[in-house]
Parts: sequence; C-alpha cells; structure tokens
Amino acid sequence: AATIASRLNEAFRHHFDLAGNEVHITASIGIAFYPADGADAETLIKNADNAMYAAKEKGKNKYELCTPVMKNSLLENMELTNQLYRTVGRKEFELHYQPQVDINSGMIVGFEALIRWNHPEWGMIPPGKFISIAEKTGLILPIGEWVLKNACRQMKQWHDQGFQRVPVAVNLSVRQFMDYDLVGMVSRVLRETGLEPGYLELEITESILMEDTKSIAKTLHQMDQMGVKISIDDFGMKYSSLNYLKQIPIHRLKIDMSFVQGIAVNPKDEIIIDGIITLAKNLGIDVLAEGVETLPQLD
Repeated sequence: AATIASRLNEAFRHHFDLAGNEVHITASIGIAFYPADGADAETLIKNADNAMYAAKEKGKNKYELCTPVMKNSLLENMELTNQLYRTVGRKEFELHYQPQVDINSGMIVGFEALIRWNHPEWGMIPPGKFISIAEKTGLILPIGEWVLKNACRQMKQWHDQGFQRVPVAVNLSVRQFMDYDLVGMVSRVLRETGLEPGYLELEITESILMEDTKSIAKTLHQMDQMGVKISIDDFGMKYSSLNYLKQIPIHRLKIDMSFVQGIAVNPKDEIIIDGIITLAKNLGIDVLAEGVETLPQLD
C-alpha cells in the first residue's frame, strides 16, 4: 500500500496539460488496513480519512498510515461530538473571567470571558478540546451566543453592584461571521442584558480576516458604529499581512503568550514584541500582553 501511495504521489509531481494550460495538483493519501483498522467499510474509510488529514498536516503530496494514536483520537472526537450535542441543552458550560491589568497602576481594567465545559463524568474540559469540534458541527453558533449573553449579563450585574465599570472581552469564531446576522445578535444581546456597547470587546483572530475581508470589514464597521470595541487576538501568529489594520476599526492588539514567554529567553521574541508595541502605538491602538507571569516579563 505504501509503495502504491508513493507511486501515486510521484505521478502528481508532474503537471497536467488541460486545454493548453499547465495544471499542478497534489494528492494527500490516507491508508487504513483491514482488519486492524476496521472490520467494516465505514470504519475503514473513517480511519483512512483520519490518516489523510494527518498527511495534509505534514504538507502536500504525502501519504500517512493509520496508527493506534489516530484511531484513539478519532474515537475521542466522536465521543466528544456526541456529548457536545447533548451538552448544548444542559447547564454544563461555565465562564471563567481572566483579569486584564493596567501595567502602570496595577488596577484591573477589564476581563476576558473564557468558556469551560464542566462535564459531570470527565470533569473540566478546556476549550482546546471542544471548540474545533463545535466549529465543524455548527454548534459554535448557539455556544457563542450563550457565551456572549452570559458574559454581558455578568458584567452588567457587577456594574449594578457598584464594582468598577470595566469592559468584558468575548472571542468570536469565523462561523459566527459567516453563518448568520452577527450584528443583529450582538445588538439583541446588549439590549436584553442592558450592558452599554462601550463595555463589550469582541476578539477576532487574524485568520478570520483572511476569509472574506470585505464582508467581515463591513460587519466590524457596524460593530464600531454601535460602540463595541474590536481587538485582534494572537497578533503575528498566523498571517503577516498588515493591510487589514487600515481597513477595519481595531482598538487593541493582543501580543500572543508564546512571544511573552520568550522574554529573557530569546532576544528575537523581545524584538518582535518591541515592534508590535511601536506599530500599535503609532497607529493609536492599545496593546495587551497575554500570560505575563514573571517580573522580567512585566518589566
């Protein structure tokens, strides 16, 4: 099977002639064996598909054999998916609030709402385990609305109780931009919870902006007109195009924790951080550093 896969990959290294045009095609191949990887066609195809995605992750025009680790991962994802469908109707999600601190005064100036799945049997499940599944299945839409509604409600409650009036940041998924009226949903949630728009910050990643810049820019401008703040999460981690910084209303850039952890360890991380801060300040954009845990990082 591996020999045949190699020959197929080799065949695709050469261009194809289509009506006088040179066309280059790559093939990612996944291989599953009977009976080790499945006793029926459906299981075999699922495991081969899993191996194919592993081949894609290693680059184009490669093949990958199904492994026990892949099969366990597939089974775990299937179980998580089934549980996630049931969880949306239950009260198993909860929000944790990460404080955002002013570097000069030491005062809390905001919070980021972070979702956790408190499963009755498996305990606390971090978002890295289930958010990608929620996006693939479309469950991110009801989950995302639940997060936004509860974060806004909690912030309004704290304001009414006399605590310092600070904003709350909520992460958005690309599916929320593509699948329905995001502006209408945000507007409705603010109206229902009574939170003033200026106390809501929506976080997006650079990868979202690469999907459909014109459409997303229009949505973000509508949010800005409502008074909602926009921040870019994981800045500098995915794409290097800075063109969007002049096309959409950005109020804050977030320096990814991987750069912050490199302070006092890797001079290149410090140079990158210095560049992000300089760029943002010159554009009149706030800067937030994630995961500051040591005095050298704070300095």
